[in-house]
Amino acid sequence: MARDGAAPPASRIVETHVSRLVFVDDRVYKSKLPVRNDFLDFTTVDARRAACWREVELNRRLAPASYLGVLDVSRNGEAVDHVVEMVRHPTGRRLSNLLDNADVRGQLDEVARLVAELHARTRGDDVLAPAAGAEATARVWHDELDGVAAFVGPVLDPDEAALVTELVAAAIEPRTAMFDERVRTGAGVDGHGDLQAEDIFCVEAGPQILDCLEFDDDLRRGDAVADVAFLAMDLERLGRPDLARWFLDSYRRLTGDRWPAALEHLHIAERAHVRSKVACLRHVGGDPDAADVARSLHRLALDHLQRARPLLVVVGGAPGTGKSTLARALGERLDAVVLSSDELRDSVVGAPGTPDAARDDLPDAHAVDQGRYRPEAVDRVYAELLDRAARSLALGHRVVLDASWTASEQHERAREVGRRARAAVVELCTVAPPEVTEARVERRRREGTDPSEATAEVARRLAARRDPWPTATEVDTTLPPDDAATFAERCVQRELASFR
Repeated sequence: MARDGAAPPASRIVETHVSRLVFVDDRVYKSKLPVRNDFLDFTTVDARRAACWREVELNRRLAPASYLGVLDVSRNGEAVDHVVEMVRHPTGRRLSNLLDNADVRGQLDEVARLVAELHARTRGDDVLAPAAGAEATARVWHDELDGVAAFVGPVLDPDEAALVTELVAAAIEPRTAMFDERVRTGAGVDGHGDLQAEDIFCVEAGPQILDCLEFDDDLRRGDAVADVAFLAMDLERLGRPDLARWFLDSYRRLTGDRWPAALEHLHIAERAHVRSKVACLRHVGGDPDAADVARSLHRLALDHLQRARPLLVVVGGAPGTGKSTLARALGERLDAVVLSSDELRDSVVGAPGTPDAARDDLPDAHAVDQGRYRPEAVDRVYAELLDRAARSLALGHRVVLDASWTASEQHERAREVGRRARAAVVELCTVAPPEVTEARVERRRREGTDPSEATAEVARRLAARRDPWPTATEVDTTLPPDDAATFAERCVQRELASFR
């Protein structure tokens, strides 16, 4: 029986290291080879029978129309083996074969729906919850790094491999709070475990998602993001990062899961690393192209680990230099949390006119060193700003800090927060000529849009007393805002790519 109008394909036999697949007309018959290795033992008929039924049970979760059951292979009336009976789908309907000549976004939406429904059936399970935690994630990476150790040098670049190890530690160790939150919200699931585009068939009845990891429950269990990250990685590997983003966004909309970008990059990196290890093994087995594939996937893992790296951007400058405009633009471009001293001030030292905001002997509540800007009040605002930055970094968020940063001691305190978070720290100082900054300040005062309450006189006095900031890169904000933001973003990307 043909599928989707295709003629019945030719018969053939394919053998893997643990299975034999016989393709006949519109059926596939899959048997387990009588082998034993570190992770399975198929040496008995009963073990192979149990494995066949387990494969059918688990794969029917995502492809019930494709897994028909288990057949007995008998000799003289006695079962001597067992095979999984499956529907044979046309090769041309593989998702991996459709990427260049079809619009598959609707199919990806359906895949996201099916996977989201699968996850929903186990999400929140107390037994599965720890699989999303820091310890479980670190253990997976430890096993993966051990698994490629023998190939570092012969196949993989040693410097890149060392950098992967460092970046994994930077992405996990300082972010206990992020993983604790994933465990608390029940992000651990029993998923597919091996979502690849070549195992998804886009047929008339809807996507059929085949070949989940059935032989080891632990390999299917983890954060829901880790499960969908496999297909995202595979789509990117196949040259379609746009579809990877589409798929992840579709899953996010369906589930309402608001994971931080760092978690996504970490799990995509791990999935690329897994496939790099598999390619290394194929290289040892004699595949002439596998070494290049392994290196390409290893570099893909490295790229996502660099994007998973904690990031703290410190944006400062005198009033009117455009620091807040730049900070907001970077927040959007970097998908970062923006924390502003001006916006924190009301909650920390009191709104203008409240008893906490000013003292009787300091009537001007927004002048330099007075009222809400007296030294002890400023210190409290910066302490709260940095405390919130540390918490946000620990939760996996990139952070942009928007404040004046007039004192060297403030610069060092920000760098220390970054060091504790093992973050890339980028310091940016906005600059503009005095006539430009004063005009901006006065315009904002007239419009009532400046939360800093600065006057042109205050701006001049603050600019005159700023400590040198040699570790900051100056950003000329007389440039068009998009150009200034692009320059600043390039500074950030250079730092992210230069982890040491």
